Amino acid sequence: MRIEPEAVEAMRARSAIPRARRPWLPLLNAVLSLGEGRAELLRHSERAWASVTFSGSRHSIALAFSGAEAVAAGERFIAVLPEHEFAISRQLVADAAVTAVTHELLPEPRLTVEVEMLLLEEG
Repeated sequence: MRIEPEAVEAMRARSAIPRARRPWLPLLNAVLSLGEGRAELLRHSERAWASVTFSGSRHSIALAFSGAEAVAAGERFIAVLPEHEFAISRQLVADAAVTAVTHELLPEPRLTVEVEMLLLEEG
């Protein structure tokens, strides 16, 4: 298999996401909204992602749901996330997966959810 130098340069150019167009804030707002306002953002990281035909970004998000009502909201979040239709300007959520879930009972019920999401740039 041979890769043309021009193709490599084109992929590098597409994978560089301009700061003004990064979708992290609208994405986090949508994810927290899906958590019914009961999720606490623990951490978020973003890295550029590109294939031969698409470019975008991969996001890792960790949320905590503390208290019985919040844990119930977290369970609903886990159930609906993979099929949820996000409305983020100029972005398509190509994949949204729960990668880890931790339950704690003491000192109060707490659910920690880790999520991986792939966003692709639209036109």
